Amino acid sequence: MAKLIISVDGQVLDEVALVKERTTVGRKSHNDVRIENLAVSGEHAAIVTILNDSFLEDLGSTNGTTVNGHPIKKHFLQNNDVVEIGKYRLKYINEKASQASTGDFEKTMVLRPSPVATAQSPSQPGAARIGDPAATRPAGYPDGSATLPGPLPSVAPGLIRQSSTTAAVAAAADAPFAGLQPAAAPIAPPPRPASPPPAAIQILTGPSAGKELDLVKNLTTLGKPGVQVAVITRRPHGFFLTHVEGAQYPRVNGHSLDAQPRQLNDHDIIELAGVKMEFFHKPG
Repeated sequence: MAKLIISVDGQVLDEVALVKERTTVGRKSHNDVRIENLAVSGEHAAIVTILNDSFLEDLGSTNGTTVNGHPIKKHFLQNNDVVEIGKYRLKYINEKASQASTGDFEKTMVLRPSPVATAQSPSQPGAARIGDPAATRPAGYPDGSATLPGPLPSVAPGLIRQSSTTAAVAAAADAPFAGLQPAAAPIAPPPRPASPPPAAIQILTGPSAGKELDLVKNLTTLGKPGVQVAVITRRPHGFFLTHVEGAQYPRVNGHSLDAQPRQLNDHDIIELAGVKMEFFHKPG
């Protein structure tokens, strides 16, 4: 389990296990990690933990957040990273293998409710872009746009299976020894990890209405940075929607989410950053 070791001036103050999907850090009392120091903003930063991965995001704090001495807006945390907030150091400890990459979190599908033309990125063939590439975005998004996830990952080749003809020849060759040595039992392939049925979302409103996005990654982030962002996580038992950024929570079928992840069902309607979209399962 991932955890934070909090220290100041070399003295360890506390150890916090990252058991929640969203852990907030700040000076106000409602934060999960409260740091009572004037250099720390009321709501300074948030850590989103999904499976074995954690992502740190600065929530527009006054004095900023650094990781290993470098200022960040969003950062994919790795074992032994040191987060500095004011004079406080939060060392991230997680020895488990990661499930995602920085790109899974930072490539946010931008949803723009205003009628802005959709453009195709010349620099990334085949990668669809939603919204105006020249639009101004908050710090931490240097390319001024967001790219939808790329093509499906390659599939590992299947097991090599013996043909019936080859098996018959082998059986005939071994016939004289049939009474002396039992035939070896075939080795069963290892069980495949469970995975949810294929799913996608379709944009229902706005200039990008009709576009579909296959949910093939462990993490798919949606929304408008600086306004409202949520993440859809792909787990063995289904897809879950979790609030990441913004004062307002996303809505599913007209009901507002809370801080806990919400499992998505077929044909759920999601409202996020002023845009409606439909989650649906695809034929397997």
